Amino acid sequence: MANFTKKEIIQEVSDKLGITQTFSSKMLHLVVDIVTRELASANNVVIRDFGTFETKVAKGRPGRNPKDPSKTIPIPDRAVVKFQVGKALKEKVARTLPEIKARDEK
Repeated sequence: MANFTKKEIIQEVSDKLGITQTFSSKMLHLVVDIVTRELASANNVVIRDFGTFETKVAKGRPGRNPKDPSKTIPIPDRAVVKFQVGKALKEKVARTLPEIKARDEK
């Protein structure tokens, strides 16, 4: 499985826009900081055709103590981020099924 890293995103943005990698890096970090700030403020972030980052509550539930599985411990409610994929991204990824199957067979 191949990973496309932050460094590679910065390099590609730099190459495509003809800007320095330093400026490209600052832009990426700024976008991530803005998305993080808005999610931390309980706001959803919508990027049309890409998807929606939503803040939700994961309900508390009983859990097991790994050191003593016979004991139940309460797991409290917590804030989580969910991502709902946008229509254009969903359609584009759906077309990659043969590549994904070939990759996973290796």
